[in-house]
Amino acid sequence: MRQVRYPVSQAKSPKRDVSGWLIFDKPYDMTSTQAVGKIRWLFGAKKAGHAGTLDPLATGILPIALGEATKTVPAVQDGKKVYRFAIKWGEQTTTDDIEGEVSNSSTARPSEADIRAALPRFTGEIMQVPPAFSAIKIDGERAYDLARAGETVELAPRPVFIETLELIAHRGETSELEMSCEKGTYVRALARDLARHLGTFGHVVELRRTAVGPFTTVRAVDLATLEAAADRDGLLLPISEGLTLLPEIRLTPDQVSVVRHGNPVLLTGRAAPIALEECWASSGGVAVALGRVEMGQFKPQRVING
Repeated sequence: MRQVRYPVSQAKSPKRDVSGWLIFDKPYDMTSTQAVGKIRWLFGAKKAGHAGTLDPLATGILPIALGEATKTVPAVQDGKKVYRFAIKWGEQTTTDDIEGEVSNSSTARPSEADIRAALPRFTGEIMQVPPAFSAIKIDGERAYDLARAGETVELAPRPVFIETLELIAHRGETSELEMSCEKGTYVRALARDLARHLGTFGHVVELRRTAVGPFTTVRAVDLATLEAAADRDGLLLPISEGLTLLPEIRLTPDQVSVVRHGNPVLLTGRAAPIALEECWASSGGVAVALGRVEMGQFKPQRVING
């Protein structure tokens, strides 16, 4: 398949302070780094980052933070993710997807009943060995760089949590599934392990992410829409949209002034929390800071300027 090239650098233009979330519907064969570079250039933004890498072959939700929203990336990145994907049975590849070469094959094909019976074994907390072609570091080197150099990559199993795993369609040679999971879970590793459990081999041939934390495809923007938009800033979501899954602390104007200087404030009122490990503070719906509550005080950890 011909590789599509997405330029990430064009003629230099003045950068500006623009903040917010773009829920980007990443196209096939674009890296997450290319996506950030392209969108940063289109908005002329000084800062940009993404919440959760997507493989080049994957499409779907790649939340991109601009400006002050980059301070809230961990809050979004730690959220639940939902994937729709297809497994081709009977072939294992070096990358566990269509990018690699076939390394093992089998004539065995699982039945729909066999697949459904196996799914509970891959739900909840399981141990998973990440793919050799992954961004995990080994002695400071990315695993995929070592694998591409021909080195044997051995990664230790790690616990991951899969909330739900459902079979959507079974067509003999391929099956379509949907999974919701916590961060750190590899769809390619799941396809590999599920196939082995079913007595065959398998690899991912289609992969689409439909949700990351609070963001879904409902408000996603594709590249064509973004490039054609006369008012791109109008496509951005407020920083607060990325924080809706965290407890919210509402501040008075006087408290906002204190917090913006990095200082704690005492929370009052019957419903005021005594302790929270993670939360965000707002004023008039606008995000002011990320922080925690200790002994009834909100303590800012990252102040959001806006």
